[in-house]
Amino acid sequence: MAAIDPGTDIGHVHLKVADLDRAIAFYRDVLGFDLMQRMGDQAAFLSAGGYHHHIGLNTWESAGATPPPPGHTGLYHVAFVYPDRSELGKAVQRLIDHGFEPDHATDHGGTVSVYLDDPDGNGVELYYDRPRHTWFDDQGRPILKAERFPLQDLLP
Repeated sequence: MAAIDPGTDIGHVHLKVADLDRAIAFYRDVLGFDLMQRMGDQAAFLSAGGYHHHIGLNTWESAGATPPPPGHTGLYHVAFVYPDRSELGKAVQRLIDHGFEPDHATDHGGTVSVYLDDPDGNGVELYYDRPRHTWFDDQGRPILKAERFPLQDLLP
């Protein structure tokens, strides 16, 4: 069987949320996504750059619900890639300005990431990719690491 085409990309994520207004406020006002469409109190679709939607939010099976308890299966996190370190820093500053303190920042080698939870307990990763030629060592092996660093190092 042939491998998946390397041009394949992840188009969007759809999240179950307890409170649609609260979730919209986080993804629109805190992270800066544009609200593209809203379906009453049941669903909303948000995007960056005019795409139909990168994020779907719904309360179809989760209105008023609590996050899943630790130790259960489900989404670990959704990741949003920023074009560069400067834009990631602006996103972190925006979080802090809105009263959201990220959990931690990690240097993974090829990527630099910031982790937090949204108001429904969904994990969120904000990151940027370093230039592709820096992802590998002299032997062509991927450089994979998980070195935490102070969030302040990213701030503008």
